[in-house]
Amino acid sequence: MLNTIELNWSELAEKAMKEGITKEEGLQILQSDEKELLSILHAAYEIRHHYYGNKVKLNMILNAKSNLCPENCGYCAQSIVSKAPNVETYPLLDKETIVNGAREALARKAGTYCIVASGRGPTDRELDTVVEAVKEIRETIPVKLCACLGLLTEEKANRLKEAGVHRYNHNINTHVDNHENITTTHTYDDRVETIGHVKETGMSPCSGVIIGMGETDEQIVEMAMALKDLDADSIPVNFLHAVEGTPLEKQEPVKPTKALKVLALMRFMNPTKEIRVSGGREKTLRHLQPLSLYAANSVFVGDYLTTAGQKVDWDHEMIEDLGFEIETRAI
Repeated sequence: MLNTIELNWSELAEKAMKEGITKEEGLQILQSDEKELLSILHAAYEIRHHYYGNKVKLNMILNAKSNLCPENCGYCAQSIVSKAPNVETYPLLDKETIVNGAREALARKAGTYCIVASGRGPTDRELDTVVEAVKEIRETIPVKLCACLGLLTEEKANRLKEAGVHRYNHNINTHVDNHENITTTHTYDDRVETIGHVKETGMSPCSGVIIGMGETDEQIVEMAMALKDLDADSIPVNFLHAVEGTPLEKQEPVKPTKALKVLALMRFMNPTKEIRVSGGREKTLRHLQPLSLYAANSVFVGDYLTTAGQKVDWDHEMIEDLGFEIETRAI
């Protein structure tokens, strides 16, 4: 491993953009001394600015179907093994409600609207509703559409593409060797297969991680490398929000400075990609949230699936106070 004292972070940023960084260099980022943090973020910003300037992409989630999930994912308040209190339960929302969610996304200045549904994968009837909603949104509301409906067959992926879905999210979530510690009702390969179906249709693949589920530093670096190999266009970086009543409820939270190093790692490892600071950012990063946008160029606004986000106005103010600019682009 390189000696941290000898590593010039700006030079590493140049290397990241020209030829990529190694696993050992990725570990250097994660295991660096705290006094190196601002230098690392500055170098990550050099990469971010090269490809994205000071633009910030906003995304909004609609929890279109809540609870009712047969999967046993240990982090999720909607899973079959969860005993989390106060989690709403409802079937897939109707077309009109899904379409109205896109109008709300536009009001929040979000360029991407993500329709999310719990479950192993969409039934034919659920897919029919999503497809009809997507078609109406495409005709009337200028937002980019993302769907996150679980595992997909090739046929269902093609239906979403034909309806007008721009992007499909299916996270790898954790390291392949840690996967069975998190869930056993589907495999890591099942997730990779769905990403493959998405890419085959021409939809933009979105895949990311949840940090803080017992993975090692080496595994975090290998997760960043796996996303590079998958060529995910958008990489949401979530930080575990340990919800009471879930199997991971007692998991220790990630330190804010470590979370920032993870975001920097993702930027160095995937320099051209959209890096989104996602679920758990408010709880994990706390007062350091603004620093995350020196590595990330995208953020969720509003609430998540079962946990609350911060006020949308606060996010708008945070971006403005940094001297950054919300990216607004009609489709």
